[in-house]
Amino acid sequence: MASNEGRAFFALSGYHFNPDDITRVLGIEPTSVDASGTNSGLDKPVISSWELSTDISIDDVDIYKLTDIIIKRLEPVKEKILQVIKSHNLSPRIGVVLVLSVDKTECVPDVGFGARTIRFLADIGAFINVDYQVSKRI
Repeated sequence: MASNEGRAFFALSGYHFNPDDITRVLGIEPTSVDASGTNSGLDKPVISSWELSTDISIDDVDIYKLTDIIIKRLEPVKEKILQVIKSHNLSPRIGVVLVLSVDKTECVPDVGFGARTIRFLADIGAFINVDYQVSKRI
């Protein structure tokens, strides 16, 4: 059977911005970017995004630990994050993606956030997204 898997990420998304600009300002190399909205017209706006993610954790998925890894990377540039949110009208969020095992003997990971994470998210006006998926039988 497949094991539980999970990762945490921080994303900035919005219309009509180039994610490379965010990388330059923050000085942090993102895990992934989507520059679809960079040159989109005003008649059909498309969203761009800048994302910093943890590696995928397998078996013992600890959401508190995964989100803490992300926050520790972002805290030193909090003021710069606030600056790009305002200047590019971006929406910040922290996300958790969990792929849950169909094996009944596997424990379901706890989903929660520590005080440090909550404080940081509140300071920058971010929201939280948790995405649950069920693993395929193998």
